[in-house]
Amino acid sequence: QVQLVESGGGLVQSGGSLRLSCAASGSIFSIIVMGWYRQAPGKQRELVATITTGGNTNYADSLKGRFTISRDNSKNTVDLQMSSLKPEDTAVYYCSVITRIRDQNSRSWGQGTQVTVSS
Repeated sequence: QVQLVESGGGLVQSGGSLRLSCAASGSIFSIIVMGWYRQAPGKQRELVATITTGGNTNYADSLKGRFTISRDNSKNTVDLQMSSLKPEDTAVYYCSVITRIRDQNSRSWGQGTQVTVSS
């Protein structure tokens, strides 16, 4: 099992920046992917970005160039740097990891953190 603790959410003006951080604990040696998802009001949860322990990244096409995901394997953290924020980015942002134990993949979720972008 993996526990995820998020920080960094809040209110920011349009055009501003915000950095989210997620710290993992528990079965950290089994983590193979870390990432961020978001869910806006009235919409389904969607991929923001993922990163493997080896450093391979994957972004939602619409967010490339504005959002950057990074990880620190020594601290078991994954960050999301958000720049040039727009009101459309307002959502609950969730940290998530995939673990692989005994040939079985499992997903864990954080509690979610609110990001609000004002115009």
